[in-house]
Amino acid sequence: MGEYTEDEQRIVAYLHDSVSRGDRYFRAKNIADALGMSAKQVGSRLSSLADKSDDVEIEKWGRARSTTWRVTPA
Repeated sequence: MGEYTEDEQRIVAYLHDSVSRGDRYFRAKNIADALGMSAKQVGSRLSSLADKSDDVEIEKWGRARSTTWRVTPA
């Protein structure tokens, strides 16, 4: 994970762990709450991680009040 920033490493590790337990859909706010970050910090990083993460596949899934992200193992 050397190509990630520290925050990106934390997000990817959280997603990887969550997906291995069966979770598949996330909102930035829930990730942010778990990691002690803001939803804006997480949301902006999820967009870039969707392009560069080899550990998990991140896909913008739906948008109601906030974006839902679908995450699957890579």
